[in-house]
Amino acid sequence: MISFLKLIRYKNLLMVLLTLVLTKYALIHSFTSVSFLSDFLFSVLVLSILCITAGGYIVNDIYDVEADKINKPDKVFIGNTISAKNAWFGYSIITIIGLVLGIYVSIRNGNNTYSFIFVLTSIGLYLYSKQLKKLPLLGNLTVALFISLSIFLIILFEDSGEKAQISKGIHSVFEQINSFIAVLIYSIFSFLTTLIREIVKDIEDIKGDYALKMKTLPIVIGINRTNRVAVFVTAILFAFLIFIAKEELTKHPYILVYTILFMTLPLAGFLYKLWNAKTTKHYQQLSKLLKLIMLFGILSMLLFKIT
Repeated sequence: MISFLKLIRYKNLLMVLLTLVLTKYALIHSFTSVSFLSDFLFSVLVLSILCITAGGYIVNDIYDVEADKINKPDKVFIGNTISAKNAWFGYSIITIIGLVLGIYVSIRNGNNTYSFIFVLTSIGLYLYSKQLKKLPLLGNLTVALFISLSIFLIILFEDSGEKAQISKGIHSVFEQINSFIAVLIYSIFSFLTTLIREIVKDIEDIKGDYALKMKTLPIVIGINRTNRVAVFVTAILFAFLIFIAKEELTKHPYILVYTILFMTLPLAGFLYKLWNAKTTKHYQQLSKLLKLIMLFGILSMLLFKIT
């Protein structure tokens, strides 16, 4: 059981759960008191996202067994505590449950076409694990897109249900626009931080990936150039945070101070360490630091609710 929980990255799933809950009940609800996505349908939507994400982790490890034996031998569960057959079975069941729940909430919310989002995401995660992650940058972009999409799905379902089609007046329209912009900002933050982390992870895993003849970015262009790509994306994220702080947060002093102290300054430290990173241990430390910045970013949603 413990091995299975580690296989599906339960800590990462808890982070996803926290993100989705805060997106709806802290971020969106701070802009509008009108909710078009019921608590029940939201719970189904969240469970669908968690199942599809967990399935993605499993199939990724299935295809990554040989590389993981080199990169992180102490974290290889498939073939040791979990058989490949059971891993495939677990992946299939969890992904199917996620798909069924996603299709159900789409239909109940009055948007049948949204079912394709869950289908395409499941297919995309499989293709990523089987082929896309072996290609330079494309695999990184795919993961970043899917992670940011999970946040965006909440506002997508919140603003497009059958009840949302009923006019609530101009005040409600402005509320919906503001909440949409807020969620979009967090989606961009999620996309950029995930992209940086995926590039850093590729540098960490270069030995195993090289042994399996993958074509990840550090293998194709070298570690130093890949480092500069990560620096460039981090600089974009840093500029993005500065822009948001200047343009959107000046009227919210507490959120502004929080963003500077717990997101912008740590990111500046991350950027400095990234520029000077040389060893695998350095990149492992950077990966952990970026996870902490991501957590602070998620928790900042609470401030919109309490200020």
